[in-house]
Amino acid sequence: MSYAIVFSSKTGNTALLAQTLQEQLPQADCCYFGAPDTAALAADTLYVGFWTDKGKADADTLDFLQQLRSKRVFLFGTAGFEKILAATRKALDGSNTVIGSFMCQGKMPVSVRQRYETMKAKPLHIPNLDALIENFDKALSHPDAADLEQLKQAVK
Repeated sequence: MSYAIVFSSKTGNTALLAQTLQEQLPQADCCYFGAPDTAALAADTLYVGFWTDKGKADADTLDFLQQLRSKRVFLFGTAGFEKILAATRKALDGSNTVIGSFMCQGKMPVSVRQRYETMKAKPLHIPNLDALIENFDKALSHPDAADLEQLKQAVK
């Protein structure tokens, strides 16, 4: 059965997951590896990875997912929130079968932390900024070796 690994990666986090998948899966069955492209539609199974943009999968990935019909799909990404994964699943046509998924934290650009700190310095700010800053700091080492091992187990 042929497969494609399709991914969008702004910071390199999702690309690392895609490379791990490529190493884990049978090389001979891979018909496409790269950014969202119609060439990947030839595969029976698609491993689709995304980065998170404003609480949902990036636009390129969502556009690609909407093109899929009667495919086996494994979703993966680097945000760590089940809510984002659930929203991404909604982009899929009902003829597709989700065979699995994997999410882990991913490091973010330092500009994100700086934006949180700027927001926190203002007198009226959202109450959960300390939690967002803490989450940013925890994510700095991710995806780590444990995350990559969990991804390998998820596709077995």
